[in-house]
Amino acid sequence: MTLDVLTFNLNNPSLSRAERQLRYLASRPEPVLVLTETARSAGCEFLAERFERAGYSVTFPRPPHGTRERGVMIVSRLATSPLRLPVNYLPHRVAAVTVETTTGPLEVVGVYVPSRDQTEAKVTRKRTFLEGLAAALPTGKAGHRLVLGDFNILEPNHVPKYRTFQAWEYGFYTGLAAAGYADAFRLLAPDALEYSWVGRTGDGYRYDHAHASGPLTRHVTGCRYVHEPRTDEDRLTDHSALTVALALTATAPLDVTDPAAAELTAPALF
Repeated sequence: MTLDVLTFNLNNPSLSRAERQLRYLASRPEPVLVLTETARSAGCEFLAERFERAGYSVTFPRPPHGTRERGVMIVSRLATSPLRLPVNYLPHRVAAVTVETTTGPLEVVGVYVPSRDQTEAKVTRKRTFLEGLAAALPTGKAGHRLVLGDFNILEPNHVPKYRTFQAWEYGFYTGLAAAGYADAFRLLAPDALEYSWVGRTGDGYRYDHAHASGPLTRHVTGCRYVHEPRTDEDRLTDHSALTVALALTATAPLDVTDPAAAELTAPALF
């Protein structure tokens, strides 16, 4: 058996697109979904409310009221317990839970790293967040931990090479390895060229990642990009999803129903 985890960039959907995303996400086989680029919006509140009503465990640290901030949500068909990481700057961009398995707890950390342009404010914002996240993550040299989501950074040897990325951005990626984490996709496909986001000029970027702690790497049996949500005609999002298969068995499945089966109605906003 495998305990699979999917990361999927929602791209802060409108309510109508969130309805289509719900149908897609409800049909996925992965019991744990890490949903990035959330917001305090009608579309994201709709998804959270529908999954909660269907019996799923939903962890959604909402961005502050009255901002355009984005964040992350974890939705699970398995029982989870909240995991608090000491991320003090933009804390809503990190969600973490623990899933119990027959071989001990699995910690799932979902991340949505800020994007940036060339302005000093955006550069400082992204750099401050990455520094705080790196400091808050426990060592990857012990325990079972999966850190995944939209990192908005590339690996240093990314092909093609883009001049816009700075050393401190690549440093977060290499710092994960130094802390004991391994890129799950690269574990199984060391030379593959795959992209999770493609710009208007056709240039590809591997922004969405999954990193496994050292002891967890022997349980990684699969890791691949799911391009259909980005490339199909319905175009549910502008990112490809990433799925990770772990040779672990969860001990506490929830009794859930199909969140897309009932009549689709908009919830009241929080």
